[in-house]
Amino acid sequence: MTEDTTIYTIGHSNVDIQVFLGLLRGKGIGVLVDVRSVPFSKYATQFNRENIEKELKKAGIEYVFMGDVLGGKPEDTGCYINGNVIYEKVMSKQWYREGISKLIGIASRRRTVIMCSEEDPNKCHRNLLVSQSLLRGWLTVLHIRGNGNVEGAKRDSIQVTLH
Repeated sequence: MTEDTTIYTIGHSNVDIQVFLGLLRGKGIGVLVDVRSVPFSKYATQFNRENIEKELKKAGIEYVFMGDVLGGKPEDTGCYINGNVIYEKVMSKQWYREGISKLIGIASRRRTVIMCSEEDPNKCHRNLLVSQSLLRGWLTVLHIRGNGNVEGAKRDSIQVTLH
């Protein structure tokens, strides 16, 4: 990993697939890591796993699914209290830490974006969970917004000890 490794994030929302691909091309993205727990959208079917994977391949962008380890709705029941996912609990899990390490490895080789469905990163686990872990590792995280603007991720105030 280089000292200046940057990982981008993006939420697909319900935009046209060509607009979405244009946002990725504009940032020189080579790999899209899908961090949706369930890579399916009833409202934006262009982003169902098989559809987005096909479109990315045509655009020369690699698709990697990691929603099983970096998704916002983990299968591990130990990550929930009263039905609510607790990100600090997720961050403490070995499978999650291994997923973060794999993501960093991918990003150290090619310009990488993590994708979820929510356009606003402040309402999405890609910022509230994944980006926070990356920022603690002193990486740069940039959010690509639907209008093409890029915002730097900021470290939140939760205190988490990673072992």
